[in-house]
Amino acid sequence: MKRAIEKTGTLTALGAMSGTSLDGVDAAVVRTDGHRIEGFGRTSYRSYSAEEQAVLRAALGQWSGEVVEAATDVVEQAHLALLEPYEEVDLVGFHGQTLAHAPRTKGTLQVGDGAWLSEALGRPVVWDFRTADVELGGEGAPLAPFFHFACAKHIHAADPVAFLNLGGVGNLTYVDPSFERPEEPGALLAFDTGPANAPLNDLLQARRGLAFDKGGEIARRGTVEQGALELFLAEPYFAKIPPKSLDRNDFSEMIALVAELNDADAAATLTAMCAAGVAEGMQHCPQPPAQVLVTGGGRHNPVLMQMLAVSLDCPVAPVEDVGLDGDMLEAQAFAYLAVRVARGLPTSCPGTTGVRAAVGGGVVSWPKATDIAV
Repeated sequence: MKRAIEKTGTLTALGAMSGTSLDGVDAAVVRTDGHRIEGFGRTSYRSYSAEEQAVLRAALGQWSGEVVEAATDVVEQAHLALLEPYEEVDLVGFHGQTLAHAPRTKGTLQVGDGAWLSEALGRPVVWDFRTADVELGGEGAPLAPFFHFACAKHIHAADPVAFLNLGGVGNLTYVDPSFERPEEPGALLAFDTGPANAPLNDLLQARRGLAFDKGGEIARRGTVEQGALELFLAEPYFAKIPPKSLDRNDFSEMIALVAELNDADAAATLTAMCAAGVAEGMQHCPQPPAQVLVTGGGRHNPVLMQMLAVSLDCPVAPVEDVGLDGDMLEAQAFAYLAVRVARGLPTSCPGTTGVRAAVGGGVVSWPKATDIAV
């Protein structure tokens, strides 16, 4: 039985991402040899229904039990429905859904069985990207930085650039494109900046039944409560030297800080907290980047983008300004990382997760009784 992945040449990989915002699953195709980005392929998206979101929310912070089993079923079926039509790909990068993240104690939990998905799709599936990093002393997150390094090369960046992902949690990658490989010391610095969309989304879901602050319209009408913002920035996390990472609900007390505020002021304050966390994080960069390129849902919030522009000492722009897809960058990252795992290349290093040495995470699962060589 032939089950092999060639060590050289371009592969067509499909990546999938279900993030902490719990809005749905992204899928995207990347053509790569595991080093350079050769091109991007088609993309698609499957939203979670309100009922599915409720199942996933109930499992957040849980490590086992019936709620986790129910969430696993939602994640697997959603991914299968979205990924099955992609018949042109050589392999699949499956991140799963993070339910709990405590790398220094219990570990990290992403539900979804890649072996099951491989059998269902009839394709090799790379999954369980974070465990090896955590076992070697890393934070297990963020994992997109190696892809961000490839993106900086792809857009021919000459000077250091930062990629800022604003999903449920915010994370920053500082890239120095003068280096040849992402694992070289100094090439990358990455860490979670703090909460991003999750607290605001949770607040609006609880108060108004809204998934998010569309266009920043609610925050735009509010006033930032400076006392709450100062208490937020007093959290020890912001003084911690990166690499560092967060669980989605690590700052759940943020909502308590704005509990007495009206909807508009609460939204404005939570939005300001996200921007302030990024500004604090930027102080850890070796030097100011030439620009900050924003990806994830937060870039669609003009109030947040304006707050970032005011608080950062460098230009801030959505990644679309350099020809990248901010809605699909995370899914593309796991397509790219899947090829690196399959070829034995590292996917994280001391500068991105604090792992003791560069490590290639991930497990490759093959469909049974299938003759495959890619």
